[in-house]
Amino acid sequence: MTDQKNFPPAVLAWSVWGLGALLYLIGFYQRVAPAVITDRLMTEFAIGGAALGNLSAFYFYSYVAMQIPTGMIADRWGPRRLLTAGAGVAALGTALFAFAPDIYWAGIGRLLIGASVAVAFVSMLKLASHWFAPRHYALASGMALLMGVVGGVVAGVPLRFVVEAFGWRPVMAFSAALTAILCIVTWLRVRDDPAERGYASHFQGAHHAEAPTPVLRGLMEVLSYRNVWILTAVPIGFTGAVLTFAGLWGVPYLRQVHGLDPKMAAAITSTLLVSWALGGPLLASWSERMGKRKPLYLIAAGVALLGWAAIIFLPLPLWALVALLIPTGFASGNIIIGFAWAKESVPLRLVGTASGVVNMGPLMGGMFLQPAVGWILDRRWNGAIEAGARLYDATAYRAGFALMFGVVVVATIVLTFARDSHCRQMHE
Repeated sequence: MTDQKNFPPAVLAWSVWGLGALLYLIGFYQRVAPAVITDRLMTEFAIGGAALGNLSAFYFYSYVAMQIPTGMIADRWGPRRLLTAGAGVAALGTALFAFAPDIYWAGIGRLLIGASVAVAFVSMLKLASHWFAPRHYALASGMALLMGVVGGVVAGVPLRFVVEAFGWRPVMAFSAALTAILCIVTWLRVRDDPAERGYASHFQGAHHAEAPTPVLRGLMEVLSYRNVWILTAVPIGFTGAVLTFAGLWGVPYLRQVHGLDPKMAAAITSTLLVSWALGGPLLASWSERMGKRKPLYLIAAGVALLGWAAIIFLPLPLWALVALLIPTGFASGNIIIGFAWAKESVPLRLVGTASGVVNMGPLMGGMFLQPAVGWILDRRWNGAIEAGARLYDATAYRAGFALMFGVVVVATIVLTFARDSHCRQMHE
């Protein structure tokens, strides 16, 4: 048995994983950035709610489409090359978005950003299975969400400040430059396995002992597990609600219905993201201690369901709405339990593919709900407009958010059909 002293030091392990996390942070920043510049984008490109929702969702279209190939490529080629290429293409896409002359080119830029940063999360999970002990896998998954939400918070009040000072195009151009620097550093510092640095690996499967599973067969095998389907579908509701509110429509809702200025509205939606980020690692850690995945996931689902019901349908004062966003966001972090659960539900050789499939769920929520809510808002629009941007009333927002709530209800019901892994890894 390998001497534990040969394992990589924690500082090195977290720094390698952290470079992948930085790309995920940038990806999350790009994911929610449209929320605080909705007025600028509507005015710049002369678009309504449905078109704005679609522009924002271009990120999700390509991100979701990339998840299955990303998982399979991660299993076969390794995360170092994926992360480097992802950062390079993300820089290109961000630059294209920054200088887009019209909505068409802005959409292409968003497509490139979504497709490229899609490699980050699965690559981080793959790095975690090699650089960290198995008992830390759920923690690493939760910390991944935390890093992502840091990017989301940066895309809140700080982004609004700099956009008001310099304009959204120069800020996006600067973001492209930072992403290009990350591309270079990732290639120089990241390694797929500690063995490449002279340390013992934490990976529990075979490194080279057997031929890799053919791509299509691996995908079909992953899809033969019921838990994979369920744990992909459930986050469509919980994450979709968070990304639809905090990632696009929450800021204009708070501005137009509650009369807040853009920075205060962004601060409130960031509160939802922060509580969501804290909930992820804590809920994952608690499920690890319980030795079960399903009970805590279901309890948190119930809390999120009740929270959204009150936020959407009750005539709450602003302070009560903000107070409810905190437990609702925290409970929505339950999806992190699902990543460890999905990993344990398939053989180790299929972990990358399973992670890619399951990671489609959270992004499919934003992909469907952001434009769908925008479509409903346009149907309920009373014709009000300000500085080229459409204004929607409380009734329109309630109708749009009701769709979001319905998806959360369905997700909670679907979750009851999953089989608990009892925190034990499946083997061949």
